[in-house]
Order: sequence, then structure tokens, then C-alpha cells
Amino acid sequence: MPVRQIIRIDEEKCDGCGLCATACAEGAIAIIDGKARLISETYCDGLGACLGECPQGAISMEEREAAPFDEEAAIQAKGATEVTGEPLACGCPGSQVQTMGPCGCPNEPGDRPEDRPSRLGNWPVQLRLVPVSAPYLRGADLVIAADCVPCAHPDFHERFLPGKVLVVGCPKLDDAAYYQDKLADMFRHNGVRSIEVVYMEVPCCGGLVRLVLGAMADAGIDIPLRLTRIGIGGVVQESKEVTAPRPAPAVPAGV
Repeated sequence: MPVRQIIRIDEEKCDGCGLCATACAEGAIAIIDGKARLISETYCDGLGACLGECPQGAISMEEREAAPFDEEAAIQAKGATEVTGEPLACGCPGSQVQTMGPCGCPNEPGDRPEDRPSRLGNWPVQLRLVPVSAPYLRGADLVIAADCVPCAHPDFHERFLPGKVLVVGCPKLDDAAYYQDKLADMFRHNGVRSIEVVYMEVPCCGGLVRLVLGAMADAGIDIPLRLTRIGIGGVVQESKEVTAPRPAPAVPAGV
């Protein structure tokens, strides 16, 4: 067998959170008996997309004899999982990447507000759980919302979600630096068409705007950006198109 780069999982450190499996586009990792495990050497491309997703530092790369990467076999195995609806490699059916229709549920709209269908078109939505390679991100019109917004704004689904892809996060309680890096990767690799940031009026929520602006600069993209601020009472206080700052040009060596 050839000697090549392949992942190594430290089971002592692994807590079975499944983030590595979600990040692995090839489906090489599964959660088995509460631990992440490499289910097939032939599914691991050795590029290490899962490395930065492990909060416990349980995944590393090593160089050793391993069966060659078989991209076709990995695609077939991944495709079979998606078609049959079996749980993805993270081991949790609730983390399965899904692209839904115009309505997130089969119900038809009724006369009562509670009969209105969901407008959610993708799953998962939590930024930490959304894979950078999720197919619904490609060419998406993206809504990036603070966690509290759907709780405060009574018409969140109807106003913000039709035709959009949603991700949510909290700039105060979550790792903002991690979010900025992950968003930059999403913007850079998926050709996102537009972004709307929906955030609360409280001061800490302005951090969501700053990290999105930082991610756009890091990714070097210049696309339409709208900022919408929601009051604690649920009203839209302001919604405006803005111009994202361009990244500073590199200074030539010796200048």
C-alpha cells in the first residue's frame, strides 16, 4: 500500500460531538459507540477538512501506509446515505444536511397564523453545524441571523426566508473568531450571491455585523449586503444596503 496522509483520531480526547463527521464531505468519519471513527481509509482524501472542526483537538494527520483514496466509492457511499435518508456520518439524524422545497413542511397555508407553513429551505441552520461544503450554499442568497431574531420578530419566516438560505449564531455566546473564519470559507468557496445580516438592537449583537464584514474582507468578495436591525419588541428598526469594506491591498516586499 502507498504511504500517504490520512487522519488519526485520538479516542481518548473525542467526545463524540460529530462536528468532524459533518465537515467530512467524503463521509469517511462516523460516530460509533459515542466516538468518531474512520470507517474506510479509501474514503479519506487526506486533505484534513475535518481538522479545524474538532473542539477537543482529537483529530490530526499522520503519514502511514493506507489504501488509496477512492473518490468514486466515497461519492457512491455518500450518495446512498443521502438518497435513503439514513443518518449521516455524524450519527445524529438531526444533523443530516437537507435542502427542502419552497415550504419546509407538507402543510398548505390555512386561514389561521398557526397554519402557515414554514419557509425554511435548508437544514441544519446553526452556523457551527453547517458544513462549508453544504450544497445549499452554492450560489445562495444568504440570511445570517442572530439566534434571538426569530424569537423576537413575529413574521421572520415570511419576511426573511422565502428563496433564502439561513444560518444562525450568537456573536456573544459563541466563538466569533471561529465564525468569521468559517463564514469566510463559505463565501470563498460557494459563490454566495448576496447576504442579509439580521441582528438585534442590543449592543452585543452588533458583533454579528462586524464578523460578517470581516469574513467578507477575508474572502475578498464584493457582493450585495443588507443590514437589518430588529428591536427587542420585534419591530424592524432599520434595513439598509451597505458597501462592505474591501480588503487592504498587499504591500510589496521592501516598500
